[in-house]
Amino acid sequence: MRPLPGGRGGIRGPESPTTVFDYRQRLSTAQEEHVAQLLRVQNITVSSDGIGAGEDQTLERPFGHVDPGRLFSWAGATASWPNRTEPGGSRGLDDYFTRDFTHNIGAEIMGRNKFGPQRGPWQDHDWLGWWGEVPPFHTPVFVMTHHQRPSFSLSDTTFHFVDGDPATVLEQAREAAQGKDVRLGGGVTTIRQFLDADLVDTMHVAVSPVKLGSGVRLWESPDELLDRFHLEVVPSPSGMTHHLFWRK
Repeated sequence: MRPLPGGRGGIRGPESPTTVFDYRQRLSTAQEEHVAQLLRVQNITVSSDGIGAGEDQTLERPFGHVDPGRLFSWAGATASWPNRTEPGGSRGLDDYFTRDFTHNIGAEIMGRNKFGPQRGPWQDHDWLGWWGEVPPFHTPVFVMTHHQRPSFSLSDTTFHFVDGDPATVLEQAREAAQGKDVRLGGGVTTIRQFLDADLVDTMHVAVSPVKLGSGVRLWESPDELLDRFHLEVVPSPSGMTHHLFWRK
């Protein structure tokens, strides 16, 4: 990844970016030597009051009481949205972040609630996730759960179900990533666990202008993270505000 051109903090206006924000260039030499494989949070979307998902998740409502369209319409409107079925879509800053989702990613870690709505011991091994026969990950995926089940593959994605603390699971994911970075895919509770363990290297959080009031919260304010991270805030013409964090 390379820095976006021009302007305050390396960001220039709403035009389509031609280069990529390079977190590695922002890390100190000592940090870069220590972290050969970054743990990256990418394209996590929260409301203006910091909520990333609703409560009472079910099979019919993966995001609980929150309408996901209110949060994620920015990504679905881009030309690079992987589920797009018709030509078109927006270009520019939002589209760049959608395109960058798979860049140099060799594995993903997710919480069990991102994988599915079941709780407790697995009752239904026929449940293979929300994403159909071709999940969008194209890497090994490590699902954190206290209730293990056999691994399985769909297309070029293999799901592993692991019971371990964040540091242990990250070690497994880095080994599977074969030198590439690891994406921390969420949900919000899982991201908080890795933040609390001080394991996250970089984050991209897209903040929607929508206020939700209640739900699962990533933060009260992004300023909570400024003791450990640098932050640049980049507004988009879509109304989203992209928050870019990298470790101090």
